[in-house]
Amino acid sequence: MRNYYLTIVLAPLAAAIITGLFGKQIGRAGAHWLTNLAVGLSCLLSIAVFKHLFFDGGTAENISVYTWAVTDGLRMEVGFLVDRLTALMMVVVTFVSLMVHIYTIGYMHDDSGYQRFFSYISLFTFSMLMLVMSNNFLQLFFGWEAVGLVSYLLIGFWFKRESAIFANLKAFLVNRVGDFGFILGIAGVVMISGTLDYATVFASAESIATQNIEVIPGSPWNAMTVICILLFIGAMGKSAQAPLHVWLPDSMEGPTPISALIHAATMVTAGIFMVARMSPLFEFSETALAVVIVIGAITAFFMGLIGIVQNDIKRVIAYSTLSQLGYMTVALGASAYSAAMFHLMTHAFFKALLFLAAGSVIIALHHEQDIRKMGGLRKYMPITYWTALVGSLALIGFPGSSGFFSKDLLIEAIRNSHWHSEPWVYWIAYLSVLLGVFVTALYTFRLFFLVFHGEERMDAETRSHIHESPWVVTVPLILLAIPAAVIGWFTVQDVLFDDYFGDSIVVRSSHDVLAHIGESFHGSLALVLHSVQTPVFWLAAAGAFTAWFLYLKRPDIPATIRNKVSGLYTLLDRKYYMDDLYIKGFAAGGRSVGSFLWQKGDELLIDGLLVNGTANTVSRLAGVMRQLQTGYLYTYAFSMIIGLTMLLSWLLWFK
Repeated sequence: MRNYYLTIVLAPLAAAIITGLFGKQIGRAGAHWLTNLAVGLSCLLSIAVFKHLFFDGGTAENISVYTWAVTDGLRMEVGFLVDRLTALMMVVVTFVSLMVHIYTIGYMHDDSGYQRFFSYISLFTFSMLMLVMSNNFLQLFFGWEAVGLVSYLLIGFWFKRESAIFANLKAFLVNRVGDFGFILGIAGVVMISGTLDYATVFASAESIATQNIEVIPGSPWNAMTVICILLFIGAMGKSAQAPLHVWLPDSMEGPTPISALIHAATMVTAGIFMVARMSPLFEFSETALAVVIVIGAITAFFMGLIGIVQNDIKRVIAYSTLSQLGYMTVALGASAYSAAMFHLMTHAFFKALLFLAAGSVIIALHHEQDIRKMGGLRKYMPITYWTALVGSLALIGFPGSSGFFSKDLLIEAIRNSHWHSEPWVYWIAYLSVLLGVFVTALYTFRLFFLVFHGEERMDAETRSHIHESPWVVTVPLILLAIPAAVIGWFTVQDVLFDDYFGDSIVVRSSHDVLAHIGESFHGSLALVLHSVQTPVFWLAAAGAFTAWFLYLKRPDIPATIRNKVSGLYTLLDRKYYMDDLYIKGFAAGGRSVGSFLWQKGDELLIDGLLVNGTANTVSRLAGVMRQLQTGYLYTYAFSMIIGLTMLLSWLLWFK
């Protein structure tokens, strides 16, 4: 299997290098054929690995590939830990990436940076595979930073646009904040355990939990809590959890295929995967789990509210991603790691589907993204319409869809979690994910109805050219719509209740809420039939009905509501003023401090007083001394007599 693993990660890397360096030589067709075949090969081999581990009962493998350095007993290696958690991520990453690669052929057809884009997205796939397949913290950090670097390149792909450059710089800087905490967490692991190897660190988790760290002298903190919170700060940056979420909506400045890849299968899922992988550590810190669940709850509800007032088709879906990542994070904080990973998997399919459907609409409308200038596209774009409907139903958790199984059971896990003993944590988490169901359905079907139903609001010229997208766009939509619709039926039992993850995920018995829920689970069909009795179903239905009533039946009402609650609308439209805080507060404040230090410290103190001041003092002293050099002998004789007199007077005085 070692060669399988190497081929899976190296095939996209080789394609990226060849396409990036020799793009002109191989041409546009060569670029997309090479990268598609490479990622397709990785996908097939990932499916083979999944089959080996799950269907054939194969055992997990932890292998070292290359030792980079050994210093003071600390081994820095490249290696693979391939267990069922890894296999699931490998399939999701490579399958969604393959769909995006195929889709890109149509979407980027006329772009001058065609080969460069294929090189970047293939490199993105390699980076994410290195991250999820790592067996040590060093390789994890390499993959972590590599996906950050490639996202920077892709968000700013259209580098002649000032907004794109601003967006990729914003993503880069915000993620550096999270990564600072992440690398400190890794440093804490090395300081306490003396190793970077997952298996060794996890085996010593109980010992780490009994030790203290004095970050502030005289104030001992539990080592495990410090390490886990620092690692989670890294996850907050990568998985865009409040308050480090501000970069993700702006990532829409990149081409639509990369929006799908970032939001569905690569960068933003890295944080969720990392916390699930670190479950042996997080299970020993209640404080860290409390931080995780509260941050996730805030993100799930409040980011969803912003989606209601967005008018850019991609930004509505982007805020949906923020909210759904919040759901996954809440599940992690409730120790329902399997539920978080299950929702990550289903979300990857239906969110990639929604982004690619949005891209299909954008192509048809000549890159118009304002949903207020759309409408009535159902009759022009039937394939895009029906696949977008499948994705929308999965997103709101319509009974029977993939999102239904993952989201409903995730919410049920939170309702029955061990946080009942801490009511304030419990109610923040549970109410956020419950109310978020209504919000999700409202913004999802607001988008769907405004784009595909109602009156046609585009101009006559645009309307005359609307048609369904080519097959390279619609085929990935169909292939993603299939798992978005049905995959929950076949996987919910195994992933959540039949211990699919095994030793990949560790949960303390007092936290194992899924085992409790599994006792009352009687199959997928029974769960679907039971769903109409739950508040989740009725909240989703209420959200969808509200969207229909406000945007199709009575489209005059939203403007009235906006005027009545203008303060709340402004708050949501300005995104809780978080961008203002960072840009006009921290960034502008930093520039002001820098300007002050430059003017007062550098120019006035260093240059003016120390450097130029010293030079001026020497110059003035030299000018005075120059006056004493007259060139006349009697002047020098007189000076010598005066000096000798003063010296004799001093000697006689102190004798």
